[in-house]
Amino acid sequence: MNWYLEVLKKYAVFNGRARRKEYWMFFLFNLIIAFVLGSIEGIVGSPAIVSTLYGLFILIPGLAVTVRRLHDTGRSGWWVLVSLVPFFGAIILLIFMVLDGHSGENQYGMNPKTETI
Repeated sequence: MNWYLEVLKKYAVFNGRARRKEYWMFFLFNLIIAFVLGSIEGIVGSPAIVSTLYGLFILIPGLAVTVRRLHDTGRSGWWVLVSLVPFFGAIILLIFMVLDGHSGENQYGMNPKTETI
């Protein structure tokens, strides 16, 4: 849960780097929350207003952590646009998200694995 909250604290921070763990834990918690909200709205029979609002709320932090994750692999944040290419773009972005980050410092900052908080 701390990884999820850390991303929310950096709501619109597009500079720096994000570890794989930070990205994937945020992804996992979003998946769980979306499933729970969708299930509740489905059971109640209400329109997906809460799910839509949650999706809009989480859009910017999700984009920001994706850009920071790309920075960790040494790529520009503009690579997130590859996801607009049908099918293949999502696969390419998935591969980038799974790759290990550069060890040591790169042009986007220090390695988040070695930073002390």
